[in-house]
Amino acid sequence: MRKSSFLRTRESISSCPNRKTWVPIFAGMTELAKRSTGVRCFVVFFFAFWFVAIPLTASALELWSDAASGEQVNLDIALKTSSLLSHAPDDPFLFPERETALELVRLRLGLRTKHDESINTEFAYEQRARWSSDVAGITVGGVLPSEAEASFRLAQLDWQLAEGERSSYRHEIDRALAALHPGWGEVTIGRQAIGLGRGVLFGAVDLFAPFSPTEVDREWRRGVDAIRAEYRVSDRSSLEVLAAFGESWDESAVLGRLRGYVGELDGEIIFGRRAEDEMVGGTLSAVIGEAEMHAELALFDTPEEQPDGGLFGNDRLVGKAVFGGSYTFDVGNGLTLLGECHYSGFGVKDIEDAQARLLEPVFQQRFLRGDTQILGRHALALRSTYPFTNVFSGGLLILMSPVDGSGLVSPSGVWDLTQNVTLSATIFIPWGEQPSTGRLKSEYGSSPASLFLQLSAYF
Repeated sequence: MRKSSFLRTRESISSCPNRKTWVPIFAGMTELAKRSTGVRCFVVFFFAFWFVAIPLTASALELWSDAASGEQVNLDIALKTSSLLSHAPDDPFLFPERETALELVRLRLGLRTKHDESINTEFAYEQRARWSSDVAGITVGGVLPSEAEASFRLAQLDWQLAEGERSSYRHEIDRALAALHPGWGEVTIGRQAIGLGRGVLFGAVDLFAPFSPTEVDREWRRGVDAIRAEYRVSDRSSLEVLAAFGESWDESAVLGRLRGYVGELDGEIIFGRRAEDEMVGGTLSAVIGEAEMHAELALFDTPEEQPDGGLFGNDRLVGKAVFGGSYTFDVGNGLTLLGECHYSGFGVKDIEDAQARLLEPVFQQRFLRGDTQILGRHALALRSTYPFTNVFSGGLLILMSPVDGSGLVSPSGVWDLTQNVTLSATIFIPWGEQPSTGRLKSEYGSSPASLFLQLSAYF
């Protein structure tokens, strides 16, 4: 038997990639170039970059180092091209076009410096171009990264370079931080990624830019402007103060976090203010036998009453919870199963009310910020992963609503073409009652059937 693991070790091969697999993505990029003059410049650069970069094998460029002092300056380059092809339900009110295609290109440059053992810095700059064949309809879950303004930033530092009718070309500073490592703990200042909790697909205490449960590419969580200071109380416990800053006090957060572990059991308590909400939450994870179990629970005291009601007769008290576990079976190369159930009091009780609620500014803000994470209030998920070889792994995600019985099944595969080039494919097949005359009838029945392809390279 093997203990559960959420991480897959990447194995490298030296064989050349099969260029036939790039044809759909390159074709989409060519079409993108025809549609927008501003994006065309980026696409020309994209093709030139691929032809130059593919032969490279280094995972990072070392710009400078000093063996005596341990100082280093490294440049990480990542290029990702993605295609999303969708077939929507037959409802012209929600989906003017049933067949749509969307192309996304991301070029990310990361500069990492290590000054000595006590301080390091990180900076990330990203360019991204997006093209859509037509105006997309509604979707319950986000497969691609959100284009909405990021919360908890003093300034977005996200600018429009060019924009067409169905295309855009933007650039952004997504990381700019300094990490200090004094003997008593850790201090991180600046724009950084903050992930809280133990949940994998869902989160109850993941308060800053959580991923959608259907989001495929989770490599880079959106950065927030924050200060984190962690003090190690003992070898098994620590106390952290976290402050994240928005454009006003009501868009900022101040939290305390107490963490500790005993044997195979570890947990944390989180409390404080997040935007206008007062909150308290906790997480717990443990190894039981050879299985991993985790749980999260959070309570939010909100300034507005919840139209669908709150907890314990208090319409301002909202709860969120996640329960899950995983186990790796000793089958072949190791079959890992993960199951999670999620409750979100920020969601709607009746999915038919979702469209009206999305027009409300407060609910819309929470939806875009990720407070809801799911549109309804209940979700179940089962995910399996299996490494067929050292260069190809497959997965299967089943996501459903126990309220209306709708859901989706999502098989996926990841192929390491070379040590630094990866091709991934994910299919989304929904089921459930489909929308009618512009009204949602089930949570996932309104989702389009989709194919997601992504080619990624790291240099």
